[in-house]
Amino acid sequence: MTRVFQNVIVIGAGTMGHGIAQVCAMTGRSATLVDIDPQRLADALAKVGANLEKGVARGKVLPETRDRTLGLLGTNTDLAAACADADLVVEAVPENMDLKETILRTVDSAAPATAVIASNTSSMSITALGAFTSRPERVIGLHFFNPVHIMALLEIVTGELTDHEVTSQCRAFAEDIGKTPIVVRDAPGFATSRLGIAVAMEAIRMVQEGVASAQDIDTAMELGYRFPMGPLKLTDLVGLDVRLAITEHLHRELGTDTFRPPQLLKRLVRAGKLGKKSGQGFYDWES
Repeated sequence: MTRVFQNVIVIGAGTMGHGIAQVCAMTGRSATLVDIDPQRLADALAKVGANLEKGVARGKVLPETRDRTLGLLGTNTDLAAACADADLVVEAVPENMDLKETILRTVDSAAPATAVIASNTSSMSITALGAFTSRPERVIGLHFFNPVHIMALLEIVTGELTDHEVTSQCRAFAEDIGKTPIVVRDAPGFATSRLGIAVAMEAIRMVQEGVASAQDIDTAMELGYRFPMGPLKLTDLVGLDVRLAITEHLHRELGTDTFRPPQLLKRLVRAGKLGKKSGQGFYDWES
């Protein structure tokens, strides 16, 4: 069977970008990471290498798979050149609409007409993103979860103009890279972010009101509701700044108090306490 999307371009060498490139290369695809910062690209390759070494040490990744994966990974600082032969382009940059517009317009002008353009956005409208291109029918959301090489879900988001065949191709792609796909329509927050952010914001309000500690709230959800990770620990892992941006977007779109950002979240972000990546959030990650 012909592999869906043999040549994949991933834009943004951050946490999500390097993970997406890794799972594509692990299934025999050529995967190129694109970023304007050469050091970020080097760091991303090092992280992929560390992930693979850990997998080998645990007996979950064969040494030959590690070697093949690293051989299929490439980097580029020139977005247009990287997209010239792309089958699939996945945008995985920060949740900034102006930034995404600039990138998508460049991709649209450089990638082949047959290429599918996907966004890893967790909350922004796929229909709106598609409007930045001349091919909205070939624009779709591919929302991966962190860490990409471990998390099983891939949320496929269809815009108002996304072609059914593109959706089918993305389903097949998801299954081929070992993910379980769900398909949702283009609504604010999709399925996962809308529900996940609602729980997280209420948990933050509970800490703000002194209902219980962050650790006790997380323990309640992990043991009482079988959450694999409590909502506050997950917020630390994702990044408080990222979650603040998402809930502000959902509040603008939906207008409900459910998504009104808690003052505690705003204060922590202003103080630079962004979670695991900064060492401090709802938990002390430095210790």
